[in-house]
Amino acid sequence: MDPYAQMLDHLRRYPKRWLITGVAGFIGSSLLQQLLALNQKVVGLDNFATGFRHNLEDVCAAVGSNWENFTFLEGDITDLAACRTALRGVELSGEALVVLHHAAFVSVPASLEDPLTAHQVNVEGFMNLLTAAREAGVKRLVYAATSASYGDDPAEVKREEVIGKPLSPYALTKTINELYAELYGRLYGLETVGLRYFNIFGRRQDPNGAYAAVIPKWIASLLNGERCIIFGDGETTRDFCHIDNVVQANLLAATTQEPAALGTVYNIGNGGCTTLNVLYTLIRDGLAALDPAFAQLKERPAEYGPFRPGDVRHSQADIGKAARLLGYRPSVSVAEGLHKTLAWYVAQTRG
Repeated sequence: MDPYAQMLDHLRRYPKRWLITGVAGFIGSSLLQQLLALNQKVVGLDNFATGFRHNLEDVCAAVGSNWENFTFLEGDITDLAACRTALRGVELSGEALVVLHHAAFVSVPASLEDPLTAHQVNVEGFMNLLTAAREAGVKRLVYAATSASYGDDPAEVKREEVIGKPLSPYALTKTINELYAELYGRLYGLETVGLRYFNIFGRRQDPNGAYAAVIPKWIASLLNGERCIIFGDGETTRDFCHIDNVVQANLLAATTQEPAALGTVYNIGNGGCTTLNVLYTLIRDGLAALDPAFAQLKERPAEYGPFRPGDVRHSQADIGKAARLLGYRPSVSVAEGLHKTLAWYVAQTRG
């Protein structure tokens, strides 16, 4: 049995208590579904700024009677009282609680337009959560970091030890999170693990919101008969990573017993790179192959626009550190992940 499968089996036999912030979002709802399927007790916090009630309804339908193990709180991490309420009773229960922090202001372009809100949510909100976790005696906090922290680092393959200057307020705020998490570990003994995500995609990722990522946006555009816009020449590269790999990384980080694995950050990706031109072709041709109704998409070209300010040219994760210290092994390739994702979106369009 591989290490991840062993860990899942251990969680089934010895359930934990969990808090997920941003639980109604794309990543948060995926974590919730996996934890409830493992019969864990979960509290979720969300303000529905970018999350959706229908994501929670989707999870409810998927997990059946295990839904009774979930408690939802509507609140905002910028409100310290809401963070304290979400963690209330932990210090009295005698049970270890793990926090999976995914509530955030998550858009590079939006942070350029509104840096103040990005700071309030990502820095002040994170401080509120760290403070409430410390007060409540939380054992471990796993938080969403970002590959945007690499900024203008010229290396095409990103390694955790070297970052450049930030290219956006969003990148800066998430880098500040890493510094505060490490400091709280040293000063107060809070176990923290940061996960620098590289272009996550999969089911329940919103294609219509202001923060929409390229894969759901292009899928929605093609399904709606619209053209897709590639910013730049299409040779920009990204390390696209399916949501199932992200769930794996979170649970490994939350349960590791390796002391050297704590108080640091990890790249979470597939460890490869795909150009936007290739990605567009994979999505377009994947839809065409999925259903004869989309066969005509194979002939549809993309449109090209100017490079966007704040965008990084090349980004690929070196996942060696996560493999070595967490046992992380991406189980879903880009091609397999796209097939799953395309099938899910097509099913949604059919009701």
